[in-house]
Amino acid sequence: ALVLLGGVIGTVAALVLARLLSSFLYGVSAVDPLSLAGATLGLLAVGVVAALVPAWRASRMDPSVVFREG
Repeated sequence: ALVLLGGVIGTVAALVLARLLSSFLYGVSAVDPLSLAGATLGLLAVGVVAALVPAWRASRMDPSVVFREG
């Protein structure tokens, strides 16, 4: 949910700051929907993997052992 919220906020910020961004981009407009969607989906994928790896590790542990060690 946080990654999705960040993606939405970042996309809105990119659209608002399109004039400033256009001076840094070559061959792509600042409001190119394909570029914005690609960047957002890429960050979303990284965020999902970053959340799934610790969750997968935690799901493989025995809760009783974790509570005794803690």
